[in-house]
Amino acid sequence: MSDGDAYVPTEVTTVADQQTQGNEKRPEHSLEIPLEQETTNVPGSRMAATVPISRRHTLNLEDYFAGPRDMSKHSKWPLFLQMHGSILPKMIVPLIWMGLWSTFITLIHEKVHKIGVNSILLTVLGFVVSTGLSFRGSTAYERYAEGRRFFASLVTSSQALGRVFWIHAKPLPDVDMRKQMLYKISAMNLVVAFSVALKHSLRFEPYTSYADIEHLVGHLDTFAKSATATMPVNGGVGKHSLFKSVGDYLGLSFAASNPRKLIKRAEKPVGNLPLEIINHLAVTIDNLIARGQLPVPMQQTTAYNNLAALNDAYTGCHRVLTTPLPIAYGILFQQITWLYVIMLPFQMVAVLDYITIPATTVASYIILGLLFIGQEIENPFGHDVNDLPLDSYCEQIAADMDIIASHSSFQSDDFFFHPENTPLYPISNASADAWLDRSEAKLKETIKSKPRKMFEWSRWRGDQIGDEENVKSD
Repeated sequence: MSDGDAYVPTEVTTVADQQTQGNEKRPEHSLEIPLEQETTNVPGSRMAATVPISRRHTLNLEDYFAGPRDMSKHSKWPLFLQMHGSILPKMIVPLIWMGLWSTFITLIHEKVHKIGVNSILLTVLGFVVSTGLSFRGSTAYERYAEGRRFFASLVTSSQALGRVFWIHAKPLPDVDMRKQMLYKISAMNLVVAFSVALKHSLRFEPYTSYADIEHLVGHLDTFAKSATATMPVNGGVGKHSLFKSVGDYLGLSFAASNPRKLIKRAEKPVGNLPLEIINHLAVTIDNLIARGQLPVPMQQTTAYNNLAALNDAYTGCHRVLTTPLPIAYGILFQQITWLYVIMLPFQMVAVLDYITIPATTVASYIILGLLFIGQEIENPFGHDVNDLPLDSYCEQIAADMDIIASHSSFQSDDFFFHPENTPLYPISNASADAWLDRSEAKLKETIKSKPRKMFEWSRWRGDQIGDEENVKSD
C-alpha cells in the first residue's frame, strides 16, 4: 500500500442492515464477545470497521508486505535476509529493466559495434549522484524523525491531561460520585480519541466509523459524523483489481491510487475531527475550573498548556505531511540517478564484457535502493512497513489512560507510610512506621551517615567483585 493511501474496508454495513439489526436484541460489550466481532453502532454508518493489520499465523503476502511494522515482533533471520520492510519488492521491475538494458548494450558491443566509453564518467557523475542521494535520504529521514517527535510529545501531553482529569480534579461533595467518575473517564477518552483521529487524519481517512474511534466519538456532534451517515458505500471506492494490487506492491506509479480519494468523494463536509475534539476538551477543562475542581492555578496552567501541545502536535504532523521535498528536487534526483545507471553499461562493457550484465544489475540495486528508501520514508504516516507505527502509539496512549484511571483516590500518606516502604534502605530495613517509634536525633543521624556508609559499601562490593574475577582467572 502506498504512502498515505487511505484504508478502504472491504465489508460493508449498510443503513438498511443496521435497521434490521436494531430490531433484534444485541448483546452488550462483555469479555465473552470479542469487540472486533461487533457491528458498528453509529447511526447511519455505512463503512465496516477497520481490521488491525497482523502477521500472526498468516502466510499471505498482503499481510507480510503491509505495515506499519509491528515493533513487538522479533525475527531470528539475519537482517540482510529479512524481506519484511525491505525495499526489494519495489525494485523488481527496475532491476529487470536494467538487466535487459545491460544485456542489450553488451550484445551490441560484442556482436555489432564497439560502443564502450571512457569510465571517467563514473567518477564525475558518481560524485553528483552520491551528493544528491545523500541530500534526498537525509531530508526524508528528517521528516520521519520529526513525525516521531511530534507523536512523542502527543504521548507526553496525553499523560499529563490524564493526570489532570483523574488525579488533580477534586471531587464535588454534592454530586453523585459515579457521575463524576464517568465524567473523568469520558474526558480521558477524548484524549485517546484525539490521537486516533489524528492518525486517521494523517492517512486521509475522514469518517468516524472505524472500529478504533467509533466508540470514542459516536456521541459527539461533528462534521465527520454527519458525513459518515450519508457517505457512499465504502466511501465510493471499490475493491482494488489484481493489476492495481500487484502494481502497488511493485511500486509502479501508474498503479498507485489517490490517497485523498475518500475526502474527494465525500457527499458532505468532513470537517476537521481532531480540531473538533480539541474544542470539546477545551470546554471540559473550562467546566472543571468553573466548578472549582482545579483550584490550584498551576493545575489550570498545566491543563491549558498541554491542550495547546495537542494542537501543536496536530499542526506539526500536518506540516510534515503537506510539506514534501519540492517537486523540482524530486524530479531532478530521479533523472540524474536513472541517467547514471543507464550509462553504467557503456562505461563497463569495454572492460568487463559479459560480466557487465550482472555488474550493472548489482550496481543499480545499490544506487536505486538509496533513491527508493528516500521515497519510502518521506511520508512517515501511511500504511507501509517502514512507516511509523501510529496504531501502536495510539494504543499506548489508551493503555496509559487506563493505568491512570485504575488508581483509586489516595493520599500520599497512604503509600509513604505503607509497611513495605523502607525509605533508608539499604542501610536500614525499617519501615517508615517503624521510624516513627524512634527519636528524631536517631533519624537525623542515620540520614546524615547514609552517604558515608553507601561509599564504604560500594568500595567493599567492588573489592568483592575483583576477588571473584581473580578466582575465575586463576
